[in-house]
Amino acid sequence: MYKVKVFITLRESVLDPQGSVVKNSLHSLNYNEVSDVRIGKYMELTVEKTERNIEEVVKEMCERLLANVVIEDYRFQIEEAVAQ
Repeated sequence: MYKVKVFITLRESVLDPQGSVVKNSLHSLNYNEVSDVRIGKYMELTVEKTERNIEEVVKEMCERLLANVVIEDYRFQIEEAVAQ
């Protein structure tokens, strides 16, 4: 069994209006040292072991459903998990 952590962020070339609002709010609270904020998504998946290569499976899931690859980048970490 695997625990997969998936991180999805907007590509650098894509404007992030939600990040801009958070940055402006931080500045209004006098956290002026913050120069940029990018908002993303984080998810954890528990995946059963199969004959398929786990990295290929996770990449396929990200590209087909979890991330909009036109405007988002993704990365993931795979850890072996102990079955409970």
